[in-house]
Amino acid sequence: MSGGWNTIESDAGVFTFLLNNLGVQNVQFEELLTLEPEALAELYPIYGVIFLFKYPTDTPYTSTDKPLDGSFDRDAAERLWFAAQTIQNACGTQALLSVLMNRDSSEVDIGGQLQDFKEFTLALPPEFRGEALSNSELIRDVHNSFARSSPFVDETQRQGGETEDAFHFVAYTPIDGTLYELDGLQPAPISHGACTTEDFPTKVIEVLQRRIARYDMSEIRFNLMAMVRDRRVTAREIGDVEMLAREERKRRDWQFENALRRHNFVGFAGAVLKGVVDMKLKQGDGAYEKWIEDAKAKTRQRLESRKKGGGEDVEMEG
Repeated sequence: MSGGWNTIESDAGVFTFLLNNLGVQNVQFEELLTLEPEALAELYPIYGVIFLFKYPTDTPYTSTDKPLDGSFDRDAAERLWFAAQTIQNACGTQALLSVLMNRDSSEVDIGGQLQDFKEFTLALPPEFRGEALSNSELIRDVHNSFARSSPFVDETQRQGGETEDAFHFVAYTPIDGTLYELDGLQPAPISHGACTTEDFPTKVIEVLQRRIARYDMSEIRFNLMAMVRDRRVTAREIGDVEMLAREERKRRDWQFENALRRHNFVGFAGAVLKGVVDMKLKQGDGAYEKWIEDAKAKTRQRLESRKKGGGEDVEMEG
């Protein structure tokens, strides 16, 4: 059962404002387009990363004995904030919380409500932490506020046993000198060995490269985002006026995009189309028919171009 949790996009703007709306101060996400440690190191200070990947359906994903990489640290679940995932569609929010809840208060101000939630759930075993998360109205409502509006519901049944690709988020963060992978579908935190804050960019990229190497060469649907300190704070500290302006512009763009996600434009699009049709009909002299034929020709041209270019883009959600 999803428990009323909707799917949200893997997007730096979504995750940044999700944190803001939860009361977290001076933290943002940055999407990484390369697996170069230098690109991650440039974002210092880095609190952790969250990684989106295609969930494997042809091989077992979880194991009680040994993970595919690293080793289970079962004792760590008692001293870290690690929660079992008990609901669908919330793995992105759970991954960012896995990084956030394991940062010291001297590093990140998570706000009063999340601090209360953290203190309450730390006394619980991982499976009950997951249940507490699923039942948190605050976190669920903020999470769902970033779900994309969808006016259509597809009630058709898939035939022939066809299944839709599923995607999953996991978190990586350095805690007390160890690089941990925090995945709510695994029975315990996974240790990837000793790791300082300075070593984190290099160490985590090595782990991610090994993980990606387990997929076919044709699989490119991955997404990596870093949780870092608000870049505007860094810009002010170093007196970089251009960087500050760039980051402020980015925030405005994110706000605009997030606002668009909350609305559907079916009614608006219908009204515009009706208006255009009425205008073409009033023009006469075959203007409407010519408009239709021109649109058909452009559509055929796009389809041919798409075939030559290797297909459509694929949007990933977690």
